[in-house]
Amino acid sequence: MILTGQKEQLFTADIRQKLDEWVAKYPSGQSQSAVIPSLHILQAENEGWLSEDVMDALAVYLAMPKISVYEVATFYTMFDLKPVGKHKVNVCTNISCQLNGSEEVVKHLEKCLDVKLGETTADGNVTLREVECLGACCGAPMMQVNRDYHEHLTTEKIDTILAGIKS
Repeated sequence: MILTGQKEQLFTADIRQKLDEWVAKYPSGQSQSAVIPSLHILQAENEGWLSEDVMDALAVYLAMPKISVYEVATFYTMFDLKPVGKHKVNVCTNISCQLNGSEEVVKHLEKCLDVKLGETTADGNVTLREVECLGACCGAPMMQVNRDYHEHLTTEKIDTILAGIKS
């Protein structure tokens, strides 16, 4: 849980301990090197997204410019800067997946979830997103659900995966 209050004091003792474990892996004075794992920790503790207050507090905690935290958080699609669903479904639409049917995958997901790309289901359970590449071209078409990759997708496979996250 992330506490409310002054930006520098948003983190619970448990969160600070997790951050400190990552900072300790880097040379003294290089705490900014822990920014990516720290963002993962904070996103997980903040209902799956990163607010400006959380990123500002991390910048103070890691002794780095706020803009540097924002640059990392906005560069990687694994970080969300607005509220998202409990489950994140990322569909690769890059060339390998596109050539192997990602357009049909997207259409099927949009129909099953009753949302368009970039939207979250009405119950807040699933956010559907398009991503440029997930690095699994040999398994195209593919999607990532939370942290798990699903390759060689068919409509039947998609239905099974969705049933698992809807329950």
